[in-house]
Amino acid sequence: MSSIATGGGARPTRRAVALTTGLLIVFLLYSLAPTWFLLVSSTKNQTDLYSTFGLWFSSNHLADNFQAVWDYHDGVFGRWILNSVLYSTVGAAGSTLISLAAGYGLSKFGFRGRGALFGMIVGASLLPSTLLAFPLYLVFAEIGLTNTVWAVLIPYFINPFGVYLGKVYADSSVPTELMEAARIDGANELRIFASIALRLMRTGGITIFMLDFVNIWNNFFLPLFMLNGERSFPVTLGLFSWVQQAQTSRDMNTLVLTGSLLSIIPLAVFMFALQKYWRSGILMGSLK
Repeated sequence: MSSIATGGGARPTRRAVALTTGLLIVFLLYSLAPTWFLLVSSTKNQTDLYSTFGLWFSSNHLADNFQAVWDYHDGVFGRWILNSVLYSTVGAAGSTLISLAAGYGLSKFGFRGRGALFGMIVGASLLPSTLLAFPLYLVFAEIGLTNTVWAVLIPYFINPFGVYLGKVYADSSVPTELMEAARIDGANELRIFASIALRLMRTGGITIFMLDFVNIWNNFFLPLFMLNGERSFPVTLGLFSWVQQAQTSRDMNTLVLTGSLLSIIPLAVFMFALQKYWRSGILMGSLK
């Protein structure tokens, strides 16, 4: 028996509660272990990194390591962070707008082949992005856009899964009756979408933006194929170049670990800053 029937429904037993709590604690430790390792390793110098226990502190060299990361190669790490912010922000914003517009069109307008088109979009969302990196490189090489910002941004603008989410949110949050009332009042389709639909789909837009931002920030293969110049690298590709150098020089290991810790700070700040808007949108939708 995993639960006890009561007047108010089934109540979990102590054994079930203990098992669930234990599994959650194991999952929490598993999730936090890599971050904890980065935090501990970033406080050590080269000697302590190899001579002390890997999951606990020794002497504190965190400030020195931070300074070394920012000063290395004329501050190239700061440029990588700015590049990642640019790619993630612009790419996620463009993808969100296109996804909401496409999803709204699929949801609210009837046309021949709509079902087949939606099926193709769902199928495209199942393709792994790493599978498309090399074909995209061949296309952009043919038109001469490799090693440019557009070679990274344009593929980010097209997100089939975002279109799917946009359609789902349009189906549930944009009443057809409201659109008809707006048409009767003389509003054109563009104004209806910009003034009414986008506001009602705000929760979906924030969700798509968050998912796209995190995905673009962590993307590695597309910049690896498209970009050649070190100054145009995002932070993921920049850290990979340091890892390659660390294979021949142990002095790079501290820079790699400290840089990895610094690279997740902007992403964590972004998630916590936007989380309240996402939660408020979900609560508003549930009240409706």
